[in-house]
Amino acid sequence: MNGYIPPTYLAPFRAQYRLRLTAGAHSARHIRSIARSLLDEWELAEVTDAVELALTELVANVVRHVPDRRCEVLILRQTAGVRVEVTDGCERLPLRPEELRPDAENGRGLVLLEASVDKWGVDATRTGGKTVWFECRV
Repeated sequence: MNGYIPPTYLAPFRAQYRLRLTAGAHSARHIRSIARSLLDEWELAEVTDAVELALTELVANVVRHVPDRRCEVLILRQTAGVRVEVTDGCERLPLRPEELRPDAENGRGLVLLEASVDKWGVDATRTGGKTVWFECRV
């Protein structure tokens, strides 16, 4: 062989974008724009609407529920789609939709999240915070 590696033997394409910020009223709009641009570049336009909706909800939750509003957003290209993580320093975990009371005034955004993405979850971090993540497959 002359050094040529057929495409089927190349490692899966992986790229990522990481942003640390103090979230504010307009943060979700800016992060959606970044996500849209990345998804277009990664040729994953078919998941753009779901990613934008879910990402908006997670950033809005940081603004509403995290006292210092600091977070880190990670957008990760995966072989079968995209994974988005929003990590903050707040220990309080969001309630899953099935844990909501019928008269609950908050938490409906996670119902939208669950309906929009293929998979989502919450992981506690070693530093006392949490990471809320979701995945959208193509």
